[in-house]
Amino acid sequence: MDNPDFVMETYDHKIPAGFPAMSIPADNQLTAERVELGRTLFYDKQLSRDSSVSCATCHLVNKGMADNNIKSIGIDNLVGIRNVPTLSNIGYHPYLFREGGNPTLEAQVFGPIDSPEEMGFTVREAVDRLKTQQYYDNMAEITYGRDFDEYVLSRAIASFERILISGDAPYDEWTRGDESAMTASAKRGMVLFFDTLNCDGCHTGFDFTAYEVVNNGSHVTYDDPGKMNLTMNSQDRGKFKVLTLRNVEVTGPYMHDGSFATLSDVIDNYSAGGSGHPNQDSRITPFSINTQEKSDLIEFLHALTDPIFLSNPEFE
Repeated sequence: MDNPDFVMETYDHKIPAGFPAMSIPADNQLTAERVELGRTLFYDKQLSRDSSVSCATCHLVNKGMADNNIKSIGIDNLVGIRNVPTLSNIGYHPYLFREGGNPTLEAQVFGPIDSPEEMGFTVREAVDRLKTQQYYDNMAEITYGRDFDEYVLSRAIASFERILISGDAPYDEWTRGDESAMTASAKRGMVLFFDTLNCDGCHTGFDFTAYEVVNNGSHVTYDDPGKMNLTMNSQDRGKFKVLTLRNVEVTGPYMHDGSFATLSDVIDNYSAGGSGHPNQDSRITPFSINTQEKSDLIEFLHALTDPIFLSNPEFE
């Protein structure tokens, strides 16, 4: 490195109470400098062919690091193939993308850049564009001790994404002992969620998901084959990763294709027992709730909205 005496500052990775430690690769431990470089890259539109789209174009802080489009919008206003998933707590995910086909945060960085409908570039071209710029040249040396390249690009963005932790919703405050943090309606909805309807069969744990890849019965037929893209097994048609419910109030529309506009629509589909697709997960069965109970359930889902996450200056 240019300055052998330079010591990077360890990043203060704030893990909320009740959350497990995050597994981080040995070659990409978090430092303040790596997070800062990743943040800059995340917001840099030069990663797209026409410099019109950045990672942040589709992942907006005030939308829970998602957006409100039915499907992603890329360069030249091209419509992508899927709805944008939230990046809330993405550092905990064991695999990425809707069908679970990408093994690490570092590897997933390349997907949107190479996608014709998203950034419409190649990683090689993006690196060639950025590596001649003094900021990126200097920061690559400081953070990873090498010239700016694909390794630096992917690991820096992954470092930034690992700080996108959401764990300060009213529900979290309630679990920590603040009885006033949730409304009476939300508390009733919580009982429905956990005890009556067993929603936590799929949306479980601290992140309200076990990250399973399942067919949730959202459609009778699936234009997008989901996990079948990877396995070529027809029994995997329509299987997509169960997303976190954190900040779900602001991340609609819902499902892999954005086909359900509201949380009410989602609940209606589940209460009907799903579409009955042959691959539908067996845990999805019909249930009946009245208008008040539905309102309470939605109120509980709103209690998973983290106001600190949605306005965190560290994410911008």
